[in-house]
Amino acid sequence: MKLPIFIADAFTARAFRGNPAAVCLIENKLDEDLHQQIAREMNLSETAFIRKLHPSDNFTEKNVNSTLTFVTLSGELKARRAEDDIVLDFPLYPAHPQDFHEVEDLIKTAIGDTLVQDIRYSPDTRKLLVRLSDTYDRSFLENLKVNTGNLLQVENTGKVKGLILTLKGQPGGQTQAFDFYSRYFAPWVGVAEDPVTGSAHTVLSSYWSQELGKKEMRAFQCSCRGGELKVSLRPGGRVDLRGGAAVVVEGTLTA
Repeated sequence: MKLPIFIADAFTARAFRGNPAAVCLIENKLDEDLHQQIAREMNLSETAFIRKLHPSDNFTEKNVNSTLTFVTLSGELKARRAEDDIVLDFPLYPAHPQDFHEVEDLIKTAIGDTLVQDIRYSPDTRKLLVRLSDTYDRSFLENLKVNTGNLLQVENTGKVKGLILTLKGQPGGQTQAFDFYSRYFAPWVGVAEDPVTGSAHTVLSSYWSQELGKKEMRAFQCSCRGGELKVSLRPGGRVDLRGGAAVVVEGTLTA
């Protein structure tokens, strides 16, 4: 069996940055074991298998700017082209104030005595948002050593499945201005640090929109690969996450 396969770097316009994902085009359903074997072979945090639900579907240049709906294990995902970018339509998840003492051990294990300005928790996504002090800058967040190895040993009772570290943005000056920065860690689901995380920005967008009084924002995830997102809050509790994509591998998988 030969299957078309691509590796695309998302939320970037440059190869070898952003979030790498494998995309495998299939005509018919595959066994779940084969899905897992292909994903392990790709050795990436995301491997997507795309199949037409209706044989008449025709994704050509004629409708490349229309909205495509993907039925996923996490629900429907809508995507559309906007100039050279891809726009993903996500729900917006609120984050509520979190008592520091309830998560003190987790935070101390992860970042030691780093100064914390605010802590929020999103019950919908089970993500803990930790805002670092405004006295820090982007380079501090980028260079911060986060101890993910010991987080699984901290008593958690399954409440937290993802840790977001975030920082208020700074004026542009000679560099591009961003409204906020972030990093994301999820060792509870096997991801020490994710390069760029769409789901984390469904929480970050809600939080920073309230903090900054803005519905249009620019965000940068400060992983070693780095990724840029444009955020647009919409009525009805939705958010558009917009970013570039660079295809770096195009080939055929033999299974």
